[in-house]
Amino acid sequence: MQDEDKRRAYWAEQMQLGYGFVDKLIDYEVEECGEGFASIRGGAEAAGVEMMFSDTKIVDDLDRVYFIREGLLDDLIAIGRDMNERGWVLKIEEGYRSKEMQTKLVRKPAVFDAILKKCIWENRGRIPSSEEVFQRAIVLVANIPKIGTHMSGSAVDISVFQRDDGKEIWRGNAYLEMSERTPMRSPFIAEKDLENRLEITAMMEARGFMHFPQEFWHFNKGDAGAHLLTGEPGAAKYGPVHWDPVTNAVKAYEDPLSPLNPLEVIEREVAAAVERAK
Repeated sequence: MQDEDKRRAYWAEQMQLGYGFVDKLIDYEVEECGEGFASIRGGAEAAGVEMMFSDTKIVDDLDRVYFIREGLLDDLIAIGRDMNERGWVLKIEEGYRSKEMQTKLVRKPAVFDAILKKCIWENRGRIPSSEEVFQRAIVLVANIPKIGTHMSGSAVDISVFQRDDGKEIWRGNAYLEMSERTPMRSPFIAEKDLENRLEITAMMEARGFMHFPQEFWHFNKGDAGAHLLTGEPGAAKYGPVHWDPVTNAVKAYEDPLSPLNPLEVIEREVAAAVERAK
């Protein structure tokens, strides 16, 4: 019971820290540069870098989109090369997400049920209010465009595997984990798992891709989050955009602070998740 209490306290603390970071993101200045996108898969193939890509759907029948801003591609490919030389293979789990993808992802039963389950656990069995779930959804799955760096085309979620035998470099959990083990420096994982996390992080950050402290798999560059994590001054050049894959044109969101799923939608999803849990 004492260990369970420590886990609850740590989880709640990390969620509050995440929410505090979100507050800073919301206020941070962004001057969208209008830069287009480039194919991560195509870049890796052209450079002769061995890289892996998730083959699952993100939600419903929507394919994952393995594109990133053009100005970030070379650094990401360089990370892949660094990992190959280390005997590893970088796996891209997530790249750019459209508004439709992100909106549906928040409501995806597997994701939403996991958030609600964790909120119930955090509250010792009490069904949380919709406001509580709404707040956690903002931190865990970016229910506001401005804080969703995948929507900016400036982030990737990753896993890493051994190049020789295909075994995953274990980080305490596989992608996608949502628990007190999720924050990068969680005290509830083995020492070797933490070492793996930090070595991977060092390779990512050596090329400017900063880690989001509350998720061990998420890295981003050139956006408001990266500016805040590095202390880089000035406006961020990447914000949430609508991307046309045919023309490679981008358009900044007119309402980047408008929730993708308003509170009344979250209320309905909470009710549905409670029914599914019965």
